[in-house]
Amino acid sequence: MNTALKHWREAATVILTAGIRHTQTADCLRAGLDKLTTALPQTSTFDYKVLLLKRSGKSGFMPNAYVFPGGLVDSSDFSSEWQEIFKSFIKAPNYGIGVVKQPPETRPPIFATDRIKLGSPIPGDVAFRICAVRETFEESGVLLVVPKPEESHTNVHTGNTNDGDSQSALTRLCERWDRDVLTKWRSLVISDPANFIKMCKELQCLPNIWALHEWGNWLTPTGVYPGKNRRYDTAFYICCLQETPHTLQDEKEIVHFKWSTPSEVLNRYKSKEIWIAPPQLYDLGRMCRFPALKDLHRFASQRSLEGCEQWLPIHLKFDNFQISVLPGDDLYPEEVDLYGKCDGVLRIEKSLEDFQKESSNLHRIIFQDPYTVSVHMNISPKYNHMAPLFSETVGGHYKSSKL
Repeated sequence: MNTALKHWREAATVILTAGIRHTQTADCLRAGLDKLTTALPQTSTFDYKVLLLKRSGKSGFMPNAYVFPGGLVDSSDFSSEWQEIFKSFIKAPNYGIGVVKQPPETRPPIFATDRIKLGSPIPGDVAFRICAVRETFEESGVLLVVPKPEESHTNVHTGNTNDGDSQSALTRLCERWDRDVLTKWRSLVISDPANFIKMCKELQCLPNIWALHEWGNWLTPTGVYPGKNRRYDTAFYICCLQETPHTLQDEKEIVHFKWSTPSEVLNRYKSKEIWIAPPQLYDLGRMCRFPALKDLHRFASQRSLEGCEQWLPIHLKFDNFQISVLPGDDLYPEEVDLYGKCDGVLRIEKSLEDFQKESSNLHRIIFQDPYTVSVHMNISPKYNHMAPLFSETVGGHYKSSKL
């Protein structure tokens, strides 16, 4: 935990997906996707769903929004006590999650920061996964852990080039404990995050950090909540479960949960039934390229050691539109105002059509209103990542660039 940060609060989130029973084969799903260009796959095309949690209307950040599970890092996520719990994995690279190929100088600070200099022996890549597992348990009741007796069967990255082949199995949840036991511990962890360490010791389990694959890093733009210090530097992970687990909202921060296919979420968003933030919109669009869960899992696990970019959207304001510019776009500044010295919004006195013609490299999200949105992208994603798949029906007004 970086207590020296003045402008950011570090956080971690999980894109949690789970398989649907009795569905089409993966080959059939891929065959259906081959016929698509920029059109969203139908809800019935997917053999998995993704978990979204509705934030309380009383929340100080994104009230009533549907989000992926996750939350703020706690100092206990960096506690040296985790060394004893993970003692079988300390000698493996990054406790067995592997070492990212991305050069340190281009690595997002949330991952690149030397945590030993900040007083913690726990690598940041490990601690943020611990945070993501803990927050998922608090908010949804889904516990991503490995029982101690089964830790020797855990697929870890040893640095061997064949490691990717061993990461192909979907994650299965442990059903070793009854719901009363988990309910008791969940209440204790919600009241004090440090109790998560005590729970793992008493239940003889480890947070399943190996089931989480690095996906991205989003920063809250300036000007989203004027006058409030609510800016987050969030590590995004993805986890693919074999089956949909028992889920229960906490009735505090989270008032409702919904397992839905990616296209179902986007269609409900378009019809104004729910609201999702740009990171969720963008990443659900990425997932639409993978109707088969095994394909999504294979992509995520193989890509996980490539690295990712730090994305801080830069807002451009027109009379009736707003654009969020992302890295790689011609208009993305070389030096970004990370600390909010200005309000984070640049006002443009041109028509949107004329403005669009002036750029050859596009990576931007255009907002007509909170529900009328389109992604325009004609550049190749870095670090072997995937561009989102959208059609003109998502947002309803502007066609996105062909992806």
